Amino acid sequence: MSLILAIESSCDEMAMAVLKDERTFLSSVIASQIDVHAMYGGVVPEIASRKHVECVSIVLKEVLEKANIAIEDIDAVAVTKGPGLVGSLHIGLQVAKTISLAFDKPLIGVHHIAGHIYANNFEKEMIYPHMSLVVSGGHSELVLIKAPFQFEIVGMTLDDAVGEAYDKVGRVLQLPYPGGPVIDKMAASAIPTYDLPNPLNDGSYNFSFSGLKSAVINLHHNATQRGEVLNKEELAASFQKVVLTTLINKTMAACQEFGVKEISIAGGVSANRGLRKAMQEAVDRREGLSLSLPPMSCCTDNAMMIALAAKQMYDNNVFSSIDLSVRPNLNLEDETIGGNDNG
Repeated sequence: MSLILAIESSCDEMAMAVLKDERTFLSSVIASQIDVHAMYGGVVPEIASRKHVECVSIVLKEVLEKANIAIEDIDAVAVTKGPGLVGSLHIGLQVAKTISLAFDKPLIGVHHIAGHIYANNFEKEMIYPHMSLVVSGGHSELVLIKAPFQFEIVGMTLDDAVGEAYDKVGRVLQLPYPGGPVIDKMAASAIPTYDLPNPLNDGSYNFSFSGLKSAVINLHHNATQRGEVLNKEELAASFQKVVLTTLINKTMAACQEFGVKEISIAGGVSANRGLRKAMQEAVDRREGLSLSLPPMSCCTDNAMMIALAAKQMYDNNVFSSIDLSVRPNLNLEDETIGGNDNG
């Protein structure tokens, strides 16, 4: 039996979880700051790290109490080492290092995106070779995974991440923050009537959403100048249709080239119901291909995903030294099981 305490603090959530063995969670606690940052229309890094300091000891106490264990009972402590906001990452890492030193427990530094990908191990083992579509506020990537923790980025965003584009469009439409879930809900009951450009339709696996975002902003600005009122629901549906078409077409093309057996969606935008439905329909049309979707509780930042990734590392004796440092721009392709993790 193994017990892993995981800590995630890369942005504006302070989250901790206790994983028993492969996929049994004894507890999971998330202290969210979304209401605080909503006033500013986005995450303010200084506020995020300050709020982490205020709540970290409370979250640690609660996660241990809910798991009904003492901190001495854990076998390892895992923590997000990057990428993310440097101040926020530091809070989680210092807590993990303190626990590691004080209770002589091995330390596991986890890549944040590896956590999002391995959230798909929540209910069953991933099937390899595997393609993960990583979509969040800071990331839009296609990651080929030929074996556990063997990452190859075959496509990435050249400008705005898809989640960032959703939030900026939401701001233009004067929707509550974050705009992504609201646009998804609006799009579900509306017809896409506005003509928007297909971004980076060049046959590559890279993404670009800046032009699409700008097209929505210009459309809204020009309509305002003419005194016209746009149908927000139909514009949301039009925007989402282009985004989903782009994501799915590129993902399916990459899967065909690399002989992939399973697709997963990872990151905060994996909670988008339109994306989940459309990707399932695309996969159903392709023989020999399956789809793995993380549970909604594992889509946005949480510590369960960090624990699931850490379990892969723990089983392969991949641990971090105590001089591990945060790496805000950490490269996913550097995270390979079989080598030494020196942070």
